Amino acid sequence: MIPDRVRQRDLVGYGRTPPTFSWPDGAKVVVNFVLVYEEGSEASVLWGDERNEGWGEYADAGVHPPRRDPGTEAHYEYGSRAGVWRLARIFDEAAVPVTVSAAAVALELNPEVPAWMHEHGHDLLGHGWRWIPLWDMSRDEEREHLRRAIASYEKTLGYRPIGWNCPSWPSDATRELLVEDGGFLYDSDGCADDVPYYALCNGQPFLVVPYSKTYNDSRFLMNPGFASPRDFLDTLVMGLDELVHEGRTTMMTVAVHARWSGQAARAAALRAFLDHARRTPDVSFMRRGDIARWWLERYPPRDVPRATV
Repeated sequence: MIPDRVRQRDLVGYGRTPPTFSWPDGAKVVVNFVLVYEEGSEASVLWGDERNEGWGEYADAGVHPPRRDPGTEAHYEYGSRAGVWRLARIFDEAAVPVTVSAAAVALELNPEVPAWMHEHGHDLLGHGWRWIPLWDMSRDEEREHLRRAIASYEKTLGYRPIGWNCPSWPSDATRELLVEDGGFLYDSDGCADDVPYYALCNGQPFLVVPYSKTYNDSRFLMNPGFASPRDFLDTLVMGLDELVHEGRTTMMTVAVHARWSGQAARAAALRAFLDHARRTPDVSFMRRGDIARWWLERYPPRDVPRATV
């Protein structure tokens, strides 16, 4: 017997025939660059947390409470002091639009980052009030963190997010809370497809602009993962080339973190991929919010596939 809750999962999606659709200017592949900015919002005894964050340059390593972990803190500080600006220069020199997936607290702690976003028209993907797990919280606690995040973004940027990507993974309640809030157009907590899709939540369709844990520099800290920046570059180039070869209209998300890809050698891989993508015919670049609006306006939900809440 297959449990009903298992049957409710959407394991079929668009099936063997992906949807026919178009992007602006007839592009075949739209690339969305996501700059992930979390520095200062991570778990730490400085916040009164019961642990210190381990995702610095060495995964799950560090000093344990009640002691502070200055070494791991310095890895994050590299991202906010140097890494984010190296990546900003690369993106801005290439004149490509970027989506900044930022923890709200991180933007509060470094006002120059929201200033840069405004100056160059980069958009926001909500990424939590802080970069801490949501799945361990109660529904009320997660709702309160969501409200704090929205208020913080409005203070630092002057506007709220229309999209959401949880720190690492969502909870069972996350999408319901986004729908309940009423101000979100989409979430990016799902990685279940190459193109946007609708999921049913509380009986109504909700747009998912899929994220990627494959074209993501977090794999520098995973095992198996990227041992060299060339591994990341090869993965990005081969992925884009295959998408173009397939000839279908699709999208590709490339996610880089300030503290990781902001290091010079890894930044070189990003620059090389950007140069390759810009030379590739039928490839264009869009902000995530623009992708969501394009899809909602031109491809509204009708026959919505079954999906988990």
